[in-house]
Amino acid sequence: MSTTDSLFKESAPRTARAALPEQIAYEGIKFRSVRSTIWTTVATAVVPVLGAVFVAASDSLQDDDTVLGGSLTLTVVAQMLAAVTGAILVTGEYSSGTIRTTLAANPRRTTVLAAKATVLAALTYGLALLSCTLAYVVGDALLPSGKYPAGQPWPALFGIAASFSVAALLGLALGTLVRHSAGAVTTVIGVLLLPSLFGPLFGDAQRWIAGLSPTATLEKLTQTSDASAEAVGSLGPWPSLALVSGYTVVLLLLAGTAFRRRDA
Repeated sequence: MSTTDSLFKESAPRTARAALPEQIAYEGIKFRSVRSTIWTTVATAVVPVLGAVFVAASDSLQDDDTVLGGSLTLTVVAQMLAAVTGAILVTGEYSSGTIRTTLAANPRRTTVLAAKATVLAALTYGLALLSCTLAYVVGDALLPSGKYPAGQPWPALFGIAASFSVAALLGLALGTLVRHSAGAVTTVIGVLLLPSLFGPLFGDAQRWIAGLSPTATLEKLTQTSDASAEAVGSLGPWPSLALVSGYTVVLLLLAGTAFRRRDA
């Protein structure tokens, strides 16, 4: 019997329909019980720090780069891992069949999805803020003193952490809609990369097309020298974060509607 089955078997006689706080507790336990979500989350937290060490050791920064941008070079990779975590958080339950156990214990599907989103967003935000702040501190300590400007880490680091949560929720929404791990992961990686790749092909609309990508938002917030208007659009970092957050909320609402109407 799996950990999830045991958990709900013990809880079901006490309350057939868990409220949101109780469902959040259930989702937290399930999150910690699945190896795939644990390892992708650990990788999400570790990659930015390793990136800061690598950039400092390789002395590969451009003259116009900043300590913040250089230290957070690999945060784009970490953000992709956060999006993958969000996707497999729900598709893993579909592939293992435990989604039926979850919905048998709590038929309120909106509550179940809201609890998954709450756990995922809070955990991703906290880990990303800690990891990226540590990466910046490590980069500042290892890079040559005074050679590069520091950049403006505050409040950018709070926005960077928020962009991780948005990417994770985007993965959760697409995972709920697709219900297949490989398909969901492929789709969310495409959403993260394609706007920046094809944005320059849309002329004056590039600032909006390229700005649709969470990776473009992240590159602007990290103030990296690679975040040129030609590459990631001319929309500012905070408007870009608001735009990405807005369509992620819309996708979550669509995912919630599909989750309520479809069979498990």
